[in-house]
Amino acid sequence: MSAKLSKLRQRLEERLAGRIQILALALNELSLEIAATDYESVMRDLIDAPELGFEQLIDLCGVDYSIYQDEGREQRFAVVAHLLSLAHNWRLRVRTFAEDDDFPRLPSVTSLWTSANWYEREAFDLFGIVFEGHEDLRRILTDYGFVGHPLRKDFPLEGHVEMRYDEKERRVIYQPVTITPRENAPRIRREANYGAKHD
Repeated sequence: MSAKLSKLRQRLEERLAGRIQILALALNELSLEIAATDYESVMRDLIDAPELGFEQLIDLCGVDYSIYQDEGREQRFAVVAHLLSLAHNWRLRVRTFAEDDDFPRLPSVTSLWTSANWYEREAFDLFGIVFEGHEDLRRILTDYGFVGHPLRKDFPLEGHVEMRYDEKERRVIYQPVTITPRENAPRIRREANYGAKHD
Protein backbone atom coordinates (compact mmCIF):
# COMPACT_ATOMS: atom_id res chain seq x y z
CA MET A 1 0.00 0.00 0.00
CA SER A 2 1.35 3.42 -0.93
CA ALA A 3 2.13 6.05 1.70
CA LYS A 4 -0.80 8.18 0.48
CA LEU A 5 -3.29 5.31 0.87
CA SER A 6 -1.85 4.43 4.28
CA LYS A 7 -2.40 8.03 5.35
CA LEU A 8 -5.99 7.97 4.06
CA ARG A 9 -6.63 4.66 5.83
CA GLN A 10 -5.37 6.07 9.12
CA ARG A 11 -7.52 9.20 8.79
CA LEU A 12 -10.61 7.12 7.97
CA GLU A 13 -10.03 4.86 10.97
CA GLU A 14 -9.65 7.87 13.26
CA ARG A 15 -12.62 9.85 11.92
CA LEU A 16 -15.04 6.96 11.42
CA ALA A 17 -14.13 4.90 14.48
CA GLY A 18 -16.85 2.39 15.31
CA ARG A 19 -18.71 2.90 12.02
CA ILE A 20 -16.41 0.95 9.68
CA GLN A 21 -17.50 -2.58 8.81
CA ILE A 22 -14.78 -3.27 6.22
CA LEU A 23 -11.87 -1.13 5.07
CA ALA A 24 -9.80 -2.91 2.45
CA LEU A 25 -7.49 -2.21 -0.46
CA ALA A 26 -9.01 -3.30 -3.78
CA LEU A 27 -7.86 -2.37 -7.28
CA ASN A 28 -5.36 0.15 -5.89
CA GLU A 29 -8.14 2.06 -4.07
CA LEU A 30 -9.50 1.85 -0.57
CA SER A 31 -12.97 0.34 -0.27
CA LEU A 32 -15.06 1.26 2.73
CA GLU A 33 -18.14 -0.71 3.72
CA ILE A 34 -20.57 0.81 6.22
CA ALA A 35 -23.97 -0.05 7.67
CA ALA A 36 -27.12 1.52 6.27
CA THR A 37 -27.79 3.17 9.63
CA ASP A 38 -24.44 5.01 9.41
CA TYR A 39 -24.67 5.89 5.70
CA GLU A 40 -25.81 9.49 6.03
CA SER A 41 -23.48 10.44 8.90
CA VAL A 42 -20.44 8.80 7.30
CA MET A 43 -21.06 10.45 3.93
CA ARG A 44 -21.42 13.80 5.68
CA ASP A 45 -18.11 13.27 7.50
CA LEU A 46 -16.39 12.29 4.26
CA ILE A 47 -17.25 15.62 2.64
CA ASP A 48 -17.13 17.92 5.70
CA ALA A 49 -13.99 16.71 7.49
CA PRO A 50 -11.06 18.78 6.15
CA GLU A 51 -8.62 15.91 6.75
CA LEU A 52 -10.69 13.78 4.30
CA GLY A 53 -12.22 16.40 1.98
CA PHE A 54 -14.13 14.28 -0.53
CA GLU A 55 -15.74 17.21 -2.32
CA GLN A 56 -16.67 15.27 -5.47
CA LEU A 57 -19.04 12.37 -5.96
CA ILE A 58 -17.82 10.79 -9.19
CA ASP A 59 -20.33 7.95 -9.40
CA LEU A 60 -23.09 6.25 -7.46
CA CYS A 61 -24.78 3.06 -8.59
CA GLY A 62 -26.95 0.21 -7.39
CA VAL A 63 -25.83 -3.43 -7.30
CA ASP A 64 -27.93 -6.58 -7.00
CA TYR A 65 -25.94 -9.21 -5.06
CA SER A 66 -28.64 -11.90 -5.21
CA ILE A 67 -26.42 -14.35 -7.10
CA TYR A 68 -23.71 -13.90 -4.45
CA GLN A 69 -25.94 -14.66 -1.47
CA ASP A 70 -24.48 -18.15 -1.21
CA GLU A 71 -21.17 -16.48 -0.29
CA GLY A 72 -22.50 -15.37 3.09
CA ARG A 73 -24.15 -12.09 2.09
CA GLU A 74 -27.41 -11.44 3.90
CA GLN A 75 -28.63 -8.31 2.11
CA ARG A 76 -29.32 -8.25 -1.60
CA PHE A 77 -29.10 -4.60 -2.72
CA ALA A 78 -26.15 -2.27 -2.25
CA VAL A 79 -25.25 1.25 -3.24
CA VAL A 80 -21.65 1.91 -4.28
CA ALA A 81 -20.30 5.47 -4.40
CA HIS A 82 -16.95 6.64 -5.76
CA LEU A 83 -15.59 9.78 -4.12
CA LEU A 84 -12.69 12.05 -5.04
CA SER A 85 -10.74 14.54 -2.98
CA LEU A 86 -9.03 17.12 -5.18
CA ALA A 87 -7.35 18.75 -2.19
CA HIS A 88 -5.65 15.50 -1.10
CA ASN A 89 -5.62 13.75 -4.51
CA TRP A 90 -7.16 10.49 -3.33
CA ARG A 91 -10.21 8.37 -4.07
CA LEU A 92 -12.50 6.22 -1.99
CA ARG A 93 -15.08 3.56 -2.83
CA VAL A 94 -17.98 3.38 -0.35
CA ARG A 95 -20.43 0.46 -0.28
CA THR A 96 -23.61 0.22 1.77
CA PHE A 97 -26.19 -2.57 1.79
CA ALA A 98 -29.87 -1.67 2.14
CA GLU A 99 -31.38 -3.49 5.11
CA ASP A 100 -34.70 -4.56 3.55
CA ASP A 101 -34.57 -6.63 0.34
CA ASP A 102 -38.31 -6.21 -0.28
CA PHE A 103 -38.15 -2.42 -0.04
CA PRO A 104 -34.49 -1.34 -0.32
CA ARG A 105 -33.94 2.22 0.84
CA LEU A 106 -31.17 4.54 1.94
CA PRO A 107 -30.99 8.26 2.69
CA SER A 108 -30.34 10.53 -0.28
CA VAL A 109 -26.98 12.31 -0.47
CA THR A 110 -28.18 14.99 -2.92
CA SER A 111 -27.90 17.60 -0.16
CA LEU A 112 -24.16 16.79 0.05
CA TRP A 113 -23.35 16.31 -3.65
CA THR A 114 -25.78 17.63 -6.27
CA SER A 115 -24.30 15.17 -8.77
CA ALA A 116 -26.05 12.38 -6.83
CA ASN A 117 -29.41 13.52 -8.24
CA TRP A 118 -29.39 11.58 -11.52
CA TYR A 119 -27.28 8.73 -10.11
CA GLU A 120 -29.86 8.07 -7.42
CA ARG A 121 -32.69 8.31 -9.94
CA GLU A 122 -30.90 5.75 -12.09
CA ALA A 123 -30.42 3.34 -9.15
CA PHE A 124 -34.10 3.78 -8.30
CA ASP A 125 -35.23 3.16 -11.88
CA LEU A 126 -33.01 0.16 -12.62
CA PHE A 127 -32.81 -1.53 -9.18
CA GLY A 128 -35.78 -0.15 -7.21
CA ILE A 129 -33.62 1.36 -4.46
CA VAL A 130 -35.50 4.24 -2.82
CA PHE A 131 -33.48 7.26 -1.69
CA GLU A 132 -35.37 8.92 1.14
CA GLY A 133 -35.22 12.71 0.99
CA HIS A 134 -34.60 12.87 -2.76
CA GLU A 135 -36.72 15.74 -4.09
CA ASP A 136 -37.46 14.26 -7.54
CA LEU A 137 -37.16 10.47 -7.33
CA ARG A 138 -38.74 9.22 -10.55
CA ARG A 139 -37.70 7.04 -13.47
CA ILE A 140 -34.93 8.41 -15.64
CA LEU A 141 -34.13 5.73 -18.26
CA THR A 142 -37.27 3.65 -18.67
CA ASP A 143 -40.75 4.64 -19.80
CA TYR A 144 -43.21 6.03 -17.24
CA GLY A 145 -45.45 2.99 -17.64
CA PHE A 146 -42.58 0.53 -17.29
CA VAL A 147 -43.21 -2.28 -14.81
CA GLY A 148 -40.33 -3.54 -12.66
CA HIS A 149 -36.65 -2.75 -12.44
CA PRO A 150 -34.65 -4.12 -15.39
CA LEU A 151 -31.21 -4.57 -13.77
CA ARG A 152 -32.46 -6.80 -10.98
CA LYS A 153 -31.15 -10.32 -11.44
CA ASP A 154 -34.67 -11.78 -11.31
CA PHE A 155 -36.06 -9.48 -14.03
CA PRO A 156 -37.00 -11.53 -17.13
CA LEU A 157 -34.60 -11.04 -20.03
CA GLU A 158 -37.45 -10.26 -22.41
CA GLY A 159 -39.30 -8.00 -19.99
CA HIS A 160 -42.99 -8.28 -19.20
CA VAL A 161 -44.61 -6.19 -21.92
CA GLU A 162 -43.63 -4.58 -25.18
CA MET A 163 -44.77 -1.25 -26.55
CA ARG A 164 -45.60 -0.62 -30.20
CA TYR A 165 -47.62 1.77 -32.32
CA ASP A 166 -50.85 0.25 -33.65
CA GLU A 167 -51.88 1.64 -37.06
CA LYS A 168 -55.54 0.61 -36.65
CA GLU A 169 -55.99 2.16 -33.21
CA ARG A 170 -53.63 5.04 -34.02
CA ARG A 171 -51.99 4.94 -30.60
CA VAL A 172 -49.24 3.25 -28.67
CA ILE A 173 -50.34 -0.04 -27.14
CA TYR A 174 -48.79 -2.40 -24.63
CA GLN A 175 -48.99 -6.14 -25.09
CA PRO A 176 -47.32 -9.22 -23.60
CA VAL A 177 -43.83 -9.91 -24.91
CA THR A 178 -43.73 -12.05 -28.04
CA ILE A 179 -39.97 -12.56 -28.29
CA THR A 180 -38.85 -16.16 -28.57
CA PRO A 181 -35.58 -16.68 -26.68
CA ARG A 182 -32.80 -18.05 -28.87
CA GLU A 183 -29.12 -18.78 -28.69
CA ASN A 184 -26.97 -16.15 -30.40
CA ALA A 185 -23.69 -17.94 -30.83
CA PRO A 186 -21.57 -16.56 -33.66
CA ARG A 187 -20.42 -18.97 -36.32
CA ILE A 188 -16.70 -19.04 -36.82
CA ARG A 189 -15.29 -20.17 -40.11
CA ARG A 190 -11.61 -20.93 -40.28
CA GLU A 191 -9.32 -22.44 -42.81
CA ALA A 192 -8.49 -26.10 -42.40
CA ASN A 193 -4.90 -25.36 -41.36
CA TYR A 194 -5.64 -22.32 -39.19
CA GLY A 195 -2.93 -21.77 -36.57
CA ALA A 196 -0.45 -24.21 -38.10
CA LYS A 197 3.13 -22.99 -38.51
CA HIS A 198 4.28 -22.47 -42.06
CA ASP A 199 7.86 -22.84 -43.20
